[in-house]
Amino acid sequence: MIALIADDHPLFRVALSQACANILGSDALLLQAQNMQQLWPLLRAHPDTNFIFLDLKMPGSDGFTGLSALRTEYPDVPVIMVSAEENPVIIRQALTLGAAAYIPKSAPLELLSEAIAAVLNGDSWLPAELEQDVRNAKPLIDEDFAHRLEQLTPQQFRVLKMIADGLLNKQIAYEMNVQETTIKQHVSAILRKLNVNNRTLAGIMFEKLKLPENFS
Repeated sequence: MIALIADDHPLFRVALSQACANILGSDALLLQAQNMQQLWPLLRAHPDTNFIFLDLKMPGSDGFTGLSALRTEYPDVPVIMVSAEENPVIIRQALTLGAAAYIPKSAPLELLSEAIAAVLNGDSWLPAELEQDVRNAKPLIDEDFAHRLEQLTPQQFRVLKMIADGLLNKQIAYEMNVQETTIKQHVSAILRKLNVNNRTLAGIMFEKLKLPENFS
């Protein structure tokens, strides 16, 4: 069993790691990352990771861009979001974008085994007391957009992010060390999959992945 704990707070990583060790047993490999830059090499080295704990406000991840990037790059690895944020709107957005579970940092560690068991069984999970509020929360991102986003390849997702950052095709090509014609092909595929007719609209759609200002 391999679990990856991605959080920028050392004490929380240690506490979560100890709790996971008690639940999963001493044979479990528990890896830690304090930012997204550390997370990617660990996943490349351990593509058979069973699940990831991901802090919502992880350094290097703007809002839900980290979650979406993980779901694009490693769709078979469940992501359990952990956060001090308990707003039902945010929790619903995380689940819509593919999080397998959402654990508030205020939740007792006893609930951790329940969440892990559900995720390993292929189910989604969140604390029972939040279920109704999350179900009734106004969605910030609709399921159709989330589904279209899932259709992007990892390369197309990276191109979309750079489009949203305002980079031109030739700049994206330089960053990715490929020909500009390759980027043009990616952009065409992105527009088709997102069902938009220009890159400005594609960038606006990507911005939906970031947390609204009143939640940041």
